[in-house]
Amino acid sequence: MEKTLSIIKPDAVAKNVVGKILNRFEEAGLKISATKKIRLSKIDAKKFYEVHKDRPFFNDLVDFMVSGPVVVTVLEGENAVSKNRELMGETDPKEAKPGTIRADFADSIDANAVHGSDSYENAKTEINFFFATKEIF
Repeated sequence: MEKTLSIIKPDAVAKNVVGKILNRFEEAGLKISATKKIRLSKIDAKKFYEVHKDRPFFNDLVDFMVSGPVVVTVLEGENAVSKNRELMGETDPKEAKPGTIRADFADSIDANAVHGSDSYENAKTEINFFFATKEIF
């Protein structure tokens, strides 16, 4: 079975919709193999989003991701990466299909409720960033 990483971002945690988002994953047939609530340090946020370091939004993204706790989750299932991306919806919630997580819970392209791995390879790297093997069931 394929695994992917989901992050419920500070805006969605602050809105108290973590349970609703996790429920959507389960209803779509994805298994929650690991989950925890953490507060990213600025160093960790910069390292995690290092791929975007030369983009103009990088510093704002880092500041946003350290602004409050996040919930990191390993999701498992058939085609978990693509299924999660479909559940999330477009990055800009104004362009996201009705019923997607971002359409229902995001406020803006910056405060867009969730992050999801964009490929199987990145999922492995991202999962290893947050979880030890013994934490994933």
